[in-house]
Amino acid sequence: MRGVLDGKVVAITGAGRGIGREIALRCALEGAAVIVNDPGVAQEGDGGDCGPAQTTTDDIVAAGGRAHANLANVADPQQSVTIIEDAMQHFGRIDAVVNNAGILRDAIWHKMSYEDWKSVIEVNLTGAFNVSRAATPFFRQQQSGSFIHLTSTSGLIGNVGQANYSAAKLGLVALSQSIALDMAPSGVRSNCIAPFAWSRMTSSLPADTPEQKQRVARLQAMSADKIAPLAAYLASDLSVAVSNQVFCVRKNEILLFSKPRPIRSIAKLEGWTAKAIAEEVIPALRPGFARVDEVSAHVFAYDPI
Repeated sequence: MRGVLDGKVVAITGAGRGIGREIALRCALEGAAVIVNDPGVAQEGDGGDCGPAQTTTDDIVAAGGRAHANLANVADPQQSVTIIEDAMQHFGRIDAVVNNAGILRDAIWHKMSYEDWKSVIEVNLTGAFNVSRAATPFFRQQQSGSFIHLTSTSGLIGNVGQANYSAAKLGLVALSQSIALDMAPSGVRSNCIAPFAWSRMTSSLPADTPEQKQRVARLQAMSADKIAPLAAYLASDLSVAVSNQVFCVRKNEILLFSKPRPIRSIAKLEGWTAKAIAEEVIPALRPGFARVDEVSAHVFAYDPI
């Protein structure tokens, strides 16, 4: 039985563990040759270990698939190029890039250091730029290709103690949108997935209050393998007409996120003063306000399906 990715080559960053590993295994199962990128760093981005990437690669090969391990750090533009070079050298082409690599350095805003900010932005956002940019000349030449970026509801909705991570993940949505627009004439598409899954990246969430414990329990019920089928679909030719979208996977539920759009407006031909804004504009717009303390648990308050 042919898989939906037969003959395709997919590069997946952060594919040694968690969601990235599950996407790699699924893409291989669907027939793709896989570049398994993972430098094996700790959750905060420190250290390095070839074990995770090689283990995923060995598991794919043992199951009869094709894979090659790559240990590049996506935050380094020179190293990032080797991910695509390995695809060309070992498998002769590149058809899809899954930007999944990420690190966390959580801190409440008033305690977040510049290094915490810089390191997370460099891996989660600049890393996606580096790998995507490296693949772009090949996509343009063959007039096809798919970019899949793993965003987060931490960016789409918000989360406490993650200003760096939230900014990077919402930045990924803007990056994906720009790629989709710029690359459409070349037949290249770009989409985002916001995953709900229990993994190393979510295991640091606090579980001190009853509300936090309930949130963690819901996440623990959602396994990383549930994200993989959508990623495989977006990497395949089945999604050739799908671009510039933000999807979300929550166990067995697939959602489509809206982009920011105007929801209310008020106009005055003679213009506004600060006092008039306070007295007229804000009361008129307030029903459309998001709650000040909103996080994803408020939006997804129901148990995963």
